[in-house]
Amino acid sequence: MPYSQSDLINIVSNFEITDGVAAIENLGMGHINDTYIVNSASDNQPGYLLQRINHIIFKDVPALMNNILLVTDHLKSKLRSVPGADPETEVLSIVKTKDHFSYHHDSQGNYWRMYVYLKNTKSLDFVANGEQAQECGKALGKFQSLLADFDTWRLHETIPNFHNVALRLSQYHRALDKNQAARKHLVGEEIGFINERIERMCAILTLIKEERLTLRVTHNDTKFNNILLDKNDRAQCIVDLDTVMPGYVAYDFGDAIRTLINTAAEDESDLSKIGLNMPIFEAFTRGYLTESAEWLTEGEIKSLCLSVPLFPYMQGVRFLTDYLQGDTYYKTQFPDHNLQRARAQFELLRKLEAQYEKIEDIIWETANRCLDLTYAQNKLGNAKY
Repeated sequence: MPYSQSDLINIVSNFEITDGVAAIENLGMGHINDTYIVNSASDNQPGYLLQRINHIIFKDVPALMNNILLVTDHLKSKLRSVPGADPETEVLSIVKTKDHFSYHHDSQGNYWRMYVYLKNTKSLDFVANGEQAQECGKALGKFQSLLADFDTWRLHETIPNFHNVALRLSQYHRALDKNQAARKHLVGEEIGFINERIERMCAILTLIKEERLTLRVTHNDTKFNNILLDKNDRAQCIVDLDTVMPGYVAYDFGDAIRTLINTAAEDESDLSKIGLNMPIFEAFTRGYLTESAEWLTEGEIKSLCLSVPLFPYMQGVRFLTDYLQGDTYYKTQFPDHNLQRARAQFELLRKLEAQYEKIEDIIWETANRCLDLTYAQNKLGNAKY
């Protein structure tokens, strides 16, 4: 429902802000939460971000907000000991309510939160060059590094099994069996494509079962536009922390690579346009491992390699599942939109499979370069396989 200025001002009045409100503007972005810019009365400039949290998707908002509080407090604490760091501009700051909560629960059942607005920053939907890709990688690596010593048991799992390919395959097989949209006969090639790769795409789950991966704090939604850049295109702050929860580093890495490496749109209909931007991949990997290689385990570095083909596979499975169910989850522009999306993801996967050995070499060689040679030999040895 649309909110009037008076409605929004009334909501803002519940938060502990230091100055009045001149105006509140709809930011007009984001697929899940409603976001508004709150201009301060003193200078009529953005002072805060107000968001209505989607409690249909995030069913336990108090737990979600507690996650964000714990993580942002930890990040700021760590950055205070880093020379030249500015915790107040490099980490989101939550504005609490007048009764000292991290969110406001209104009379209509909606949940609201407020952040301090980070001025002179920007977010971009597409990576334009290697420098931006490297900054994106550095931001993710730094984020995970600062949280590497955080006890994951303190965090709530906001969306259980979010990146669990076994769950996505289970949902797909149920949709295939029900065939409620009567489309199964249209996707025979896609069914074969998925089935041929099931064992390979569950390789990270095997590493988890073998206890070769460490459960860590991960972001779980590593789109490029969730990283704020400063005026010099340097990464400043990671945002959209709703999905921060216990996870595995490979999931953040693979999720980022899926969108960064593709030369075409996620739903490209002309599959010949889909290719791999390898310089962007190398730049991102270099930035990421510069910040993270020192503490990653051998199993985790292997999992980074495995995550690159996993994410287009898993996203393609999700698109095809929705297509079989009659397009009930993703917004579509035409009847076969989800099928087109799935085919584009599977074509991206084919391209990644053809270059997998090169991708693997880049990851391992970059990891070794980012470590002291002697330390790398002791830690990794001849680990590539």
